Amino acid sequence: MRALFYLLTAFGVIGLAIWAYDQNQKTQVAIRDVRGLRAEIRALHEALDVQRAEWAYLNRPQRLRALAQMNFERLGLLPLQGGQFGQVDEIPYPLFGATVGASPEDTL
Repeated sequence: MRALFYLLTAFGVIGLAIWAYDQNQKTQVAIRDVRGLRAEIRALHEALDVQRAEWAYLNRPQRLRALAQMNFERLGLLPLQGGQFGQVDEIPYPLFGATVGASPEDTL
């Protein structure tokens, strides 16, 4: 009886050792994957920072002004004036309590 108990205990310890080794390997793979993803995220952040810097460089007011003056005739650009914008009271807001799809005459 004692020999059977020792045999079962030995198999239990071996089984637990195999399980622990398997879990350790899975953990190592997961850690490697996380490190790879963090490196990829870091690289993407750096690329995004470079693109933001390029965007800021290309949208400098001096550069845009020079491009607008260079292509003024070809594009037919006109300077902005205050009269080109509408007034707030010209916006047709829907009446309060009007149902969707109803015409404005239905609410009067």
